[in-house]
Amino acid sequence: MTTLLTLISTLLWWVLYSSIGALFFALIAWTVLRWIERCPVVFNRTYLACLVWNLIGLLIVSAVAMHEGLTKPPYALLLNSTLLRGALVVDMVIGVLVLWRLIPRIDAHRIRPASACMAVAVIMAISFGAATSLAS
Repeated sequence: MTTLLTLISTLLWWVLYSSIGALFFALIAWTVLRWIERCPVVFNRTYLACLVWNLIGLLIVSAVAMHEGLTKPPYALLLNSTLLRGALVVDMVIGVLVLWRLIPRIDAHRIRPASACMAVAVIMAISFGAATSLAS
């Protein structure tokens, strides 16, 4: 019974943290996409795409942290890991694909892949800058 409750609690916290991060990322992506596309994009679909991307990304980073054995602070060693850097590249590719496939513009056309790349690049630059400043 304890294992079941622990699993349910872990899943709830995973979804909660992912949705909080997705809101922050969606605000950034929505702003970047409006600027690049020169056309409004749908915010709720931007949030959905960022939520899906965050859920997958959190699983990838958690798996790398468990594999490296660095699940407790300080996380500076994890940020220097080659495996984490490779996982972040895979995460960015997943982010571009998810944003490109799920976010429409107001005129019902899909955003351009280059716009999705730029949105992911801005999000990763801001989040990696925040992570490195918090880790040191």
